[in-house]
Amino acid sequence: MFEEALRLIKKYDRIIIHRHSHPDGDALGSQLGLATLIKDNFKDKEVYAVGDIATRLPFVEDKLDEIPDSYYENALAVILDCGSARMVCDERYKTAAETLRMDHHIYCEKVADVDIVDSTYESACGMVAMFAKESGLKLSTKSATMLYMGMITDSGRFMFDCVTARTFELAAFLMSQPIDVNTLFYNLYAEDFADIIANADNMHKIKFTENNVAYIYTAREDLPENSDAAPVVSTGLVGLMRDIKGVFVWVNFTESDDGIHCELRSNRYNINPVAVKYGGGGHKKASGCTVPDKATAMQLLSDLNELAGTEI
Repeated sequence: MFEEALRLIKKYDRIIIHRHSHPDGDALGSQLGLATLIKDNFKDKEVYAVGDIATRLPFVEDKLDEIPDSYYENALAVILDCGSARMVCDERYKTAAETLRMDHHIYCEKVADVDIVDSTYESACGMVAMFAKESGLKLSTKSATMLYMGMITDSGRFMFDCVTARTFELAAFLMSQPIDVNTLFYNLYAEDFADIIANADNMHKIKFTENNVAYIYTAREDLPENSDAAPVVSTGLVGLMRDIKGVFVWVNFTESDDGIHCELRSNRYNINPVAVKYGGGGHKKASGCTVPDKATAMQLLSDLNELAGTEI
């Protein structure tokens, strides 16, 4: 499966790694994990990781690279954890000599010259881990830690139904290195007390549709001044509704300067077609999109309500 990826990495002396904007643990973990993996195994190659700052993961100390446009000439651009071209964090990947994508979202369009897409993986980090394993590449503690981070976050700490026996086999492969799991989990999930109180307040904002779709709507004026806060807030709030008894579909709406971020989740239904209808995508039970206004967001909610009323 990964023969073409290895061939391209061996072919180019300069490799520039991209992922989706507003990165989560899987996007940043796969990007930095692969960058480290290549550096560890191909000492003479130039490897750069580019993109916007990972505001959700301030404990990750690796600095992203700022490179001139000319670096893409005769370079390989790699795109990770990205289901569509419009989500890639830096459009300059299109100017590279060749492009490679490794992704675990449901396929919706061709993005790279070589597209390796497999939605049976729980994470893009899991795909990179399998690439390392099948290719016989040396794995360092740093690379393993970054990849393990993405597997943890995209699998919901190994609780989501995307988890398979392969997930645990790859986790074991990564843990052949001395990963500091306690510190990693603390950095990922420890919360400031003020945030815990704020989440308790947000629980009171949860509303329900006729068919018991849970949702939270957060207006722009209720967000922090930082305009980058919306994706972080949206991802955090959608998790508050995950364990409500009798709720099988839930969605969070967060207004931002770019539109309204919509995070769709389910533990029973395939909500991906709804996200795709509104210009987004993702997975069967975890997808997202951005819509232009509240009226459109409420139409999306209506579609989810209709879905939740169908028999399975």
